[in-house]
Order: sequence, then C-alpha cells, then structure tokens
Amino acid sequence: MIQLVTFMSLGLCLFGCHICFAGANRPAAPVNVSVTHLRADSATVSWNIPEGETVIGFAISQQRQDGLMQRFIREVNTTSRACILWDLDEDTDYIIQVQSVGLYGESLASKKIHFRTLKKSEHFQSTMMDQDDPAVEGLDISRHLQTGEILIIMTVLLMWAAVIVLFCKQYDIIKDNDSNNHSKEKSKPLSGQSTPEYHNGGLLGSKFQRTSSSVSIIKV
Repeated sequence: MIQLVTFMSLGLCLFGCHICFAGANRPAAPVNVSVTHLRADSATVSWNIPEGETVIGFAISQQRQDGLMQRFIREVNTTSRACILWDLDEDTDYIIQVQSVGLYGESLASKKIHFRTLKKSEHFQSTMMDQDDPAVEGLDISRHLQTGEILIIMTVLLMWAAVIVLFCKQYDIIKDNDSNNHSKEKSKPLSGQSTPEYHNGGLLGSKFQRTSSSVSIIKV
C-alpha cells in the first residue's frame, strides 16, 4: 500500500513537472496585432512575434460581435506573420485574437481586436467599432491603392482609349468612302434620259420607220 501511494505521488510529481516545463516553454503572445486591407467580405490580420521566441505556426480565433458565428484557424510549419480572413459578412463587426504555436504548445491569446467590414458600395474606407477601445491600437485605418493596382487600372484605361481612337478612325474612313461613292453615282449620266423625246413630231417620230402602203385597184 505504501509503495502504491509512493508510485502515485511520483507519477503526479512527474506530470506536474511536465506541465510546468511545457508552460514555461510556451511562446509569448503575439504583439502589434492589426487588421488591414478591409473589404466587404475579407480582411488581412498581421502581427509580430517577441524577439527570441521559437514559433512554428499560429492560431486565430474569429467571431462575430453578435456571437452568431465563430471560426478557429490554425496553421503550423509556417513562418507567416499574416493571414487573410475570407467569407466575411459585409458591414459586420468582428473580434479576433491571435496565438503563437510553439514546440510545446500555444501561447496565450493576444488582445482582442475589433474591426468592421465595409459595405459593398464603399471603397478602401474603414470604420472602427469604438475609437476609445484600447483593443484597436494596432488597427491600420489607412486605405490606399497599391502601386500594382494603379498600374493595372491605368493599363486598362489606356487600352480602352486606344480601342476608342481606332474605332473613330475606322468610322471616319468608312464614312468618307460612302460619301465618295454617293458623289460618283450622282455624276453619272442617265442613259434613259440622254435623248429627249417629243410626242408631236420631232425626235419621237424619228424612232419609228414610215411604212409605205400601196393600194391596187382592179378594174373589171
């Protein structure tokens, strides 16, 4: 009985030591968590890792402010410090928290970050749920077009302008050709009206040959 108690005590001690060791080696919580590139149905979450921490992945807790939906994203074997949240509802408040995944477990959750998705009619604008909320310290509210997006838009506009100019030139050429053809048709003499005809003698009568008729008188 004494040996059984001793064995159980040793087992509990080893288990407690393992828990303490694992807890001591868990990474610290992410810092500088921010939400950028807000859209009506997506957003980008980014964060930093304290210096000296060994991190092999991340875990993100995402939920709607009204509690109707909650999602948990976990990814390991990555050094990424950002994640895109998809399939969000437009004009909706969300809360997210980020955890670092280490060799011996996950860190504590970061501060809660509040953000609100845009309406479909809005472009590159964002509204924060509460300006005085300290949880939104890392929220980036600047929404600027990226250089690549500007180049794409300018290229498309130039292509459309070139197409319109080419179409106008072709239209002018076709219009000029039609005008020239119409002028030529007007200048041609009409064969049917080249020779005037007169009903009472004159030229109209010349068209018909006079046939001489002879009358033979037989006397009996």
